[in-house]
Amino acid sequence: MTQPTLTLADTLRPEYERESEPFTEAPLARALPWHQRLWQHGWLRKAVILLALGLIWELVARVQDNDLLLPSCLATMRAFGDAVASGELPGKAAISLSVLLRGYAAGIVLAFVLTSLAVSTRFGRDVLDTLTAMFNPLPAIALLPLALLWFGLGTKSLVFVLVHSVLWPLALNMYAGFRAVPPTLRMAGRNYGLRGLRYVALVLVPAALPAILSGLKIGWAFAWRTLIAAELVFGASSGQGGLGWFIFQNRNELYTDRVFAGLAAVILIGLLVEGLVFTTLERLTVRRWGMQH
Repeated sequence: MTQPTLTLADTLRPEYERESEPFTEAPLARALPWHQRLWQHGWLRKAVILLALGLIWELVARVQDNDLLLPSCLATMRAFGDAVASGELPGKAAISLSVLLRGYAAGIVLAFVLTSLAVSTRFGRDVLDTLTAMFNPLPAIALLPLALLWFGLGTKSLVFVLVHSVLWPLALNMYAGFRAVPPTLRMAGRNYGLRGLRYVALVLVPAALPAILSGLKIGWAFAWRTLIAAELVFGASSGQGGLGWFIFQNRNELYTDRVFAGLAAVILIGLLVEGLVFTTLERLTVRRWGMQH
């Protein structure tokens, strides 16, 4: 017996159209309650954390009952308000920030130069590896006596130790980001004829921006705490300075609430820089470009 011959029409499944249900008939998801929607905001959660820390501080201070050792949170807030109203605390903060910006900018420029040489030549890579291995473990404050010997009392010595605190962590993060750039992007830049600084600025920097921003944040934190510590020494030596001198002077006069007010100013400036500068920069660049979540 001969087998029946199958045609193409016999092997195809019959087509049919399936009508979907109207969208209005599907159950709609219930909206979140207002308090859950409000809790989604990061600023509110951070404010609750700060409020909880303030309450714990107030309770511990009341149990301690010794304003000389631990002033209460309310006393510190009053001292902070008085120092701000008199203009003393903003003036000291302006002095510290002006010195910090100079050292921070100089450290960024030097880190960019070193890492550009490191990704361009083998000798530059050896120079960066050697210098970071030597100086990165060295605390910046340990160079303060040498800075006093070389530059004397003044802004130059502060800028010197700030450059040291910013340069090495930023250079390490920047170089690690450059090395993590995909080879495809590297070849694309080479095919367009990019060489030297143009290759670094147009290809490597945008691709390594998350690592660079991380290095900038680390360098900022190192520079800020190094500056305050250095100003304590400079304040003790020359009788002038920024927030570090404000803290040191009030500690000598046993105004502990003003000491805590100075520390609160240091913390507040750190929070503002983190929240307004770096978070905004990340949102406008790496998060917007899909490089970070």
